[in-house]
Amino acid sequence: MSNIQNNISLKPYNTFGIDEMAKRFCTIQSAEQLQQLITDGEQDFFMLGGGSNLLLTQPVEQLVLKNEILGKEIVDETDATVTIAFGGGENWHESVLWAVENNYGGIENLSLIPGTVGAAPIQNIGAYGVELKDIFVKLEAIHTETGKQRIFTKEDCAFGYRNSVFKHELKGQYFITKVYLELTKKGHHQINTSYGAIATVLEENNIQNPTIQDISNAVIQIRSSKLPDPKKFGNSGSFFKNPIISKDYFEEMQSFFPSIVAYPQADGNVKVPAGWLIEKCGWKGKMVGNVACYAHQALVIVNLGNATGKEVLEHAKRIIDSVDNTFGIQLEPEVNIM
Repeated sequence: MSNIQNNISLKPYNTFGIDEMAKRFCTIQSAEQLQQLITDGEQDFFMLGGGSNLLLTQPVEQLVLKNEILGKEIVDETDATVTIAFGGGENWHESVLWAVENNYGGIENLSLIPGTVGAAPIQNIGAYGVELKDIFVKLEAIHTETGKQRIFTKEDCAFGYRNSVFKHELKGQYFITKVYLELTKKGHHQINTSYGAIATVLEENNIQNPTIQDISNAVIQIRSSKLPDPKKFGNSGSFFKNPIISKDYFEEMQSFFPSIVAYPQADGNVKVPAGWLIEKCGWKGKMVGNVACYAHQALVIVNLGNATGKEVLEHAKRIIDSVDNTFGIQLEPEVNIM
């Protein structure tokens, strides 16, 4: 049975708190429900997870599909690992906490990332030295035109930095219903403290042999100190990707800006924190109308109350131009702009 609603405000369904309308709106609780919609002739869809990586700049004419497919199931197990199938509509952070509570490791560095499990592969979410692809096994998805189910392996997803096949050639073509992740069991955890902030927090708390729970707590502490609560200030977390530049260009920049931070990449290039670039351009904490860069993290653009999506986008463009003019680096949005 269809549960399509008409003229629904999407303000409660996006963490920026942008008040744009959906002409038609439907919650999806199962793959079969979506397949029935397609059988009934529906085809033009806009897929919505947690709305945490989305900037709405106009009303949505398509049928909005809100992913509410739930479930957690152990589907494979060895002495060292466990493979778990998560419903695409499961809350990501709650799934991380569930895994940590059950002593399943590998996912703890990705604590407090907003959104759904089904959206995680699209973005190849990552934080503090870990990316989704590191624990990813496969996913199940429904083709939105044919209704056929397809299984995507890690290779099929073509994961890159905050990137996947679902952001390019297959954009909007698949609704992700289930994601399979391989996690480690107690005694086989590989603790990752490669990002300095985690090691600092552990040291401050006098933790010398951290557990996955300790890592999760440290990440939550760090993210909470940097990122605003969307219930207070609408935001989508990091608005821009951290740009990757050549080693030669980085060394040239370093001669002018000795304090520049950098993360060398395996291919010889260098990742530079976008937040550092934005802050050096004077945007941290700066307000323009109903929009600002967050006072504690320049990488986060916040809705101060009544901003429209277009206002947020205009602010982002001002930042892009400023960083380009100052550093010759073109920032790319990490947020999906609609």
